[in-house]
Amino acid sequence: MNKLLYYILYTWMYLHALLPFRLLYILSDILYLFVYKVVGYRLKVVRMNLKNSFPEKTEKELLTIERRFYHHFCDYFVETLKQLHISDEEMQKRMQFENVEQIKDLMKDGNSVLMFLGHYCNWEWIPSITLDFKGKDKDKILGQIYKPLRNKAFDDLFLKIRSRFGSLGIAKNDTLRVIVKLRKEKRQVFIGFMADQTPSVNNIHYWSSFLNQESAVFTGVERIAKQTGYAVIYLDMEKIKRGYYKATVRLITDKAKEEPEFYITETYIRAMEKTILRDPAYWLWTHKRWKRKRKDIEAVQHK
Repeated sequence: MNKLLYYILYTWMYLHALLPFRLLYILSDILYLFVYKVVGYRLKVVRMNLKNSFPEKTEKELLTIERRFYHHFCDYFVETLKQLHISDEEMQKRMQFENVEQIKDLMKDGNSVLMFLGHYCNWEWIPSITLDFKGKDKDKILGQIYKPLRNKAFDDLFLKIRSRFGSLGIAKNDTLRVIVKLRKEKRQVFIGFMADQTPSVNNIHYWSSFLNQESAVFTGVERIAKQTGYAVIYLDMEKIKRGYYKATVRLITDKAKEEPEFYITETYIRAMEKTILRDPAYWLWTHKRWKRKRKDIEAVQHK
């Protein structure tokens, strides 16, 4: 059944991926009306997140961000489908990376790099950064940490989409094991972590202010960096116009072992917040980022 569902879904998505962008964006506009106006997908969550994150904004300003977010959210969906049928040249024209040479410089001495990412703009296009690596640089492994979906057909399909440009999908629970294995094999890697999510209860070790709210922060990247000595960067995304993005490599540290505790994590949080404040409409407001409260978590942890 899973195989059958996979092929049905793949065929449906591939047929949509064959459409030119202008038609896909017409579909996106129709999808916007359904998702936002008819269904109101996670509308309560979006409104609560926006209101708590921007208490200084008027209802009119929040409504403008809300509408723009849902428009972008639908664009994100059709753009992700397009990955099944897009040329390398077209992708490089639409997803540009700046300062990639810094990653290459950090890896010249045999070191590896950990990348902080966020659910901003179209994060599914980030793996196309592999197209900027040529010659010997192509031997370096781009890994992306992902949380497997419950349905195997959907999980296999999205893993195929995310691996379109040759990146290695690493299941969240296998992260440390895979990194240790690659390190033993002396393979150079640059691995992306979506670190703006709420960590699990057992992995909450640090709290910070993020968008005017006390937030549990994911510290796994910092722990791995300190254990391995890998350099750490932040990928700062911008939406240039519909269907066109730019991601700029920004160094956090190339001396992870020497940094004070939580410096790497806090630097990322401040950078991610700055990105969102530049244009809030492009962050993923549908997820329940602040579902965990400090007093509740500390009560559980101290039992």
